[in-house]
Amino acid sequence: MSDICCMITDNGSYRPESTMSLRDLATRLGERVGHTIHAVSLLHSTKIDPEKLEGVPAEIFEPFIKKMRKEGFNKFHVTPMFFGPSAAVKEYLLQRVEALQQGGWDELEVLVAPCVVEPLDPEDTRMAQILVDNVYKTMKDEGYEAPSVALVDHGAPRKTVTDVRNHLAKQMRELLPKEVFPCVEPCSMERREGDEYSFNEPLLEKVVGQPGFQQEVIISMLFASPGRHAGPEGDVWEICDESAAKHEGMKWKMTDLCAKHDGLIDILEERFLQGMKSEPVSWAKVKHLY
Repeated sequence: MSDICCMITDNGSYRPESTMSLRDLATRLGERVGHTIHAVSLLHSTKIDPEKLEGVPAEIFEPFIKKMRKEGFNKFHVTPMFFGPSAAVKEYLLQRVEALQQGGWDELEVLVAPCVVEPLDPEDTRMAQILVDNVYKTMKDEGYEAPSVALVDHGAPRKTVTDVRNHLAKQMRELLPKEVFPCVEPCSMERREGDEYSFNEPLLEKVVGQPGFQQEVIISMLFASPGRHAGPEGDVWEICDESAAKHEGMKWKMTDLCAKHDGLIDILEERFLQGMKSEPVSWAKVKHLY
C-alpha cells in the first residue's frame, strides 16, 4: 500500500452532477499520474442523496481523512480544483489540518498542490487556451459570426482570486482575434455587499446587454463543474436569460465547463507533481499573511 493518500478537492455542492464531475476528474488524473485519486470536497457534498451518486456517498475533507487514518494513513496529498488561491484552500483547509494536529494527531502531514492558475505566470496560457477552445466550439455550434465574450466566475471575497480571472481575460484578449471577437470582458456572477468587495465588478448582469453585448454573446464559463450556479438553468443561465428578454435580437450561449477539457488534466498533472515535492502545510506559518 502507498504511504500517501491522494485526493482532488473542490469546494463542494448540493448538486449530484458536481460530485460526479469531480469523480470523473479524479479518475482521469489518477490514470495520468499512476495513483488512486479520491474525489473529496471540502464541504456540502455529503448532503447529496447517495442514490443520486450511483449509490456511493460523497466524501468531504475532514471526515474523509479521519476515516483514512483508521486505514493507517497519516500523510495526504491534495490537488485543489480551484482556479485561484481561494480562502477555502489557503485558510479553511489549513485551519482544519491544524485543528486535527492539535487534537492529538501529531503524525498528520498534508501536502497541498498549487491551484490551477497559481502562481500567475504570464508565459503559461494553458488555462486561457482551454477557455478559448470552449469559446470557439460554442461559436461554431451556434453559428455566430462576431460574438462578444463575457468571462464569468462566481465572484470571490479574496481579490487574489479575482486577479486570476482578470489575468485569464487578458490572455484571452491576446489569443482571440479582435476582428472576430470585438469584446472580451471579465465579470462576476455575484459579489458581497460593501466597497471592500468592489474588485468583483463588473457583475455579469451589468455586462450582458450593455453596448457590445446586445447581439451575439458567448458566456465563457470559468467554472469546473455543474451545480447551482453553472448547471443547466442555474444562476448564470437565469441572469443571461433575463437580460436577453430585455434586448430584442440578443443571442447568447454558455460554453462548456472546464472539467470536460482534456487540457485541464495536463495542468492538474503538473500541479500534482509540484505538490508531491512540497512541504507539509502549516497554518501557523502562513496565517499572518491573511
